[in-house]
Amino acid sequence: MPVKPISYKDAGVDIAAQDEALSRSKEAIRASFTPGVLGDVGAFGGLFDVAKMGFGEGTILVSSADGVGTKLDVAKRAGIHDTVGRDLVNHCINDILVQGATPLFFMDYVGTGRLDPTVVSDVIRGCAVACRAAGMALLGGETAEMPGLYSDGDFDLVGFIVGAVKRDDLLDGSRVAAGQVLIGLPSAGLHTNGYSLARAILFDRLDHALGDTPELLGGVTVQDALLAEHKCYAQVAMPLLKAGLITGMAHITGGGLPGNVNRMLSDTDAVIDTTTWAVPGLFQLLVEGGGVERGEAFKAFNMGVGLVIAVEPGDFDQAMQLLTEGGEAPWRIGELVAGQGEVRLEG
Repeated sequence: MPVKPISYKDAGVDIAAQDEALSRSKEAIRASFTPGVLGDVGAFGGLFDVAKMGFGEGTILVSSADGVGTKLDVAKRAGIHDTVGRDLVNHCINDILVQGATPLFFMDYVGTGRLDPTVVSDVIRGCAVACRAAGMALLGGETAEMPGLYSDGDFDLVGFIVGAVKRDDLLDGSRVAAGQVLIGLPSAGLHTNGYSLARAILFDRLDHALGDTPELLGGVTVQDALLAEHKCYAQVAMPLLKAGLITGMAHITGGGLPGNVNRMLSDTDAVIDTTTWAVPGLFQLLVEGGGVERGEAFKAFNMGVGLVIAVEPGDFDQAMQLLTEGGEAPWRIGELVAGQGEVRLEG
């Protein structure tokens, strides 16, 4: 009996869909190209000349990789996929920004069970738009269709970033010292951390739907509050970096203030006054609705703080002015004292 032919598509992998997704994204990707990019979309590897971006001898490359976690579940429920692409890029930029690095290029990875060209191209376009806004190239990426490993409609998203910093400008903790002042910059919401707990509280315990508008959200829907874009702090922080005002920075991601501010400390402690800002309604809703203890809340969520910057007391006013002129709403969140690298939450 003749064997019935089976194709790659029959097995769940549609090469044509992959080609369509890339084709839909090409112009957005090309629009992100910077002078350092060599070649075009479609090569096996992306090429980048750091010299064309003003970096040469004495340059350190800084790299990082991350994802957006279970925020993807909210995006899938809402049918909105470009925002998580922007979230991913902005998260990665912030992760190397805190070491003083200028972002150079980015690469994305999408793994899925059945490739939907519209969904994948939306994700990639979101990445490209965020890259272009940051003056960074979307240099390449990978889309993998893996039926059986992922369910239909399911996908994962990961990003890889490379930046550069001149050795003398590197923020490695060596400039942080007791007596310096800490400045806080507001987050736009959960950013890309704490979603497993947030979803359990909002969807399971409180039984909210995406379109609900709980009083603490001030008229904003659950969907919009959860999908609020992860802020990119590069544009507002770069003037301070160029002026040599920053001694240390912390991007407040998983682990919250205690688990991230400590990463820039050595023989100092950070004393953070939690009465210096009003905790946004989303976090109040999560803490009250989930009965989350204070310590747990500050570890699971950013609690309204997206970035913490350390400066010398004499540079505080100039730093605040530059941040405000950049469109931010900074405030004095605490100070550094002699210690052993701990974060103390007071207030």
